[in-house]
Amino acid sequence: MKHEAETAGPLVSAEQIFFFDHPHEAPARGLESLLGGKGAGLAEMTRALGLPVPPGFTVALPVCRAYREGGWPADLDGALRASMAELGARMGRKFGDPADPLLVSVRSGAPVSMPGMLDTILNLGLTDETVLGLARASGDERFAWDTYRRFLAMYASIVLEVPGEAFPGFDDGTDASVSLPESVQRLKAHIEEVSGRQVPQDPYVQLHEAVKAVFCSWDSSRARAYRSAEGIQEDMGTAVNVQAMVFGNRGPESGTGVVFTRNPSTGHRQLYGDYLPRAQGEDVVAGTAKTLPVGYLAEHTPRAHRELMRALRALETHYRDMCDVEFTVEDGKLWVLQTRIGKRGAVAAVRCATHMVNDLHIGLTPEEAVARVPFEVRERARQEVLAAAEVSDASEPVLDVGLGASPGRVSGRVVLTADEAADAEDDVILVRPETSPEDVPAMAASVGVLTTRGGLVSHAAVVARGWGIPAVVGAHNLTITAEGFTNTSGVLVRAGDTITIDGATGRVWLGELQTTGSERASDQILDNELPELALLEQWAADLKNRKGTADA
Repeated sequence: MKHEAETAGPLVSAEQIFFFDHPHEAPARGLESLLGGKGAGLAEMTRALGLPVPPGFTVALPVCRAYREGGWPADLDGALRASMAELGARMGRKFGDPADPLLVSVRSGAPVSMPGMLDTILNLGLTDETVLGLARASGDERFAWDTYRRFLAMYASIVLEVPGEAFPGFDDGTDASVSLPESVQRLKAHIEEVSGRQVPQDPYVQLHEAVKAVFCSWDSSRARAYRSAEGIQEDMGTAVNVQAMVFGNRGPESGTGVVFTRNPSTGHRQLYGDYLPRAQGEDVVAGTAKTLPVGYLAEHTPRAHRELMRALRALETHYRDMCDVEFTVEDGKLWVLQTRIGKRGAVAAVRCATHMVNDLHIGLTPEEAVARVPFEVRERARQEVLAAAEVSDASEPVLDVGLGASPGRVSGRVVLTADEAADAEDDVILVRPETSPEDVPAMAASVGVLTTRGGLVSHAAVVARGWGIPAVVGAHNLTITAEGFTNTSGVLVRAGDTITIDGATGRVWLGELQTTGSERASDQILDNELPELALLEQWAADLKNRKGTADA
């Protein structure tokens, strides 16, 4: 089936670039196979919902497929230049302008969600010249140089393929006594020494290489591993979204966050997510920073919090489902950067579906609710509830309590590296400071994941929740060593030792936790803990009976 912009003739790049407010023939929310999931969401939020979305455009999927088949299209650079000129006119700034530069993010957008698997570059357009213009225009020299530092490190990692461990000892922008301009010059020299290349000083060369890098990330080993685990088609490719930057690292009333409209572990209607003041989006999902609950906004930036609550409700009622939303607050103003249908655990799937039938603004039908929660998901929810009702042996001391990121209780042998996990033939729990997209094969081979850093929307949390792997994240009282890890009491857990984790409560125990079955009957437990399951089962039975009657 061809989309409105796909023709049988040669590809024309300019015809495959769409601004977020483009008047498509069909609702943008249904154009994932043309715009990618992220591009479709940005277009829908811009045109249909009127939410505060930074302007930008999407390079559609046919361009990626053309690149993978025959290399960089000859007319793509010209089409990108024309689109950047239009974006600059809309923003009142010019890309590469040394006085007041337009900066953009370059982000992937596959037709299906692949969290963290594809590449993103922020703050693109900064050079030795434009950083001075950003400093003058913003009135904040440290902000400008911090933004340039972030861009250089991300560009080196994504485009020049400099490994993250090649940046030891460089200033992270938090120490006000450090001269950031001097630190940036050292960073540039280090990048050239390690990679043999300089970060380009021409913004359009940066753009060309960034778009190409996003296309190439579709064929990275981590993306292939994720697609293999998820059964995603290899030939889909990814769109590229070029969007005007907004800055969560700008000042005390700025920050960035990721939030779910409902709790993806329990399904309850409550804010669930992480927020990080004076930061940019990758800081939150990378798992390297200690984040704050998203409710922090209500007290510290109340106007942005009110705007966020309105946006979340609008998105959930529009999509008629739980949404996963990325946002930035810049000087107290909310900007929405992404939305998608949120990945959830089995219990949350049951509770969300049934509650949305009773929500008059969403109005799912019982048939839609049953379709969203097939038998195997209902059965997994049943087992999770019964397992959680088991009584733990109180004689086993808790090593630490982190954040329960993906429900379920499992025991396994501690492994500290991705290779050990991938090679294991027994039940293992991957223990890491944080996980990265490169750890996907290891996560797929593990029965559980434990990280000492990161929050509820970190890479480890999102991937584990999507795959139904129990996970505890942000166990900050544990310290990983070469031998294993220790807690604050000095207890050493070595690689190869058995631990138990509970992804609902965040608790971690040494050894295989002994449990005793609850004295209550399983039906009573389910009725008390998840009454929504019986309702969903009844709807499923009614639909089956009706279908049988109709067939007869």
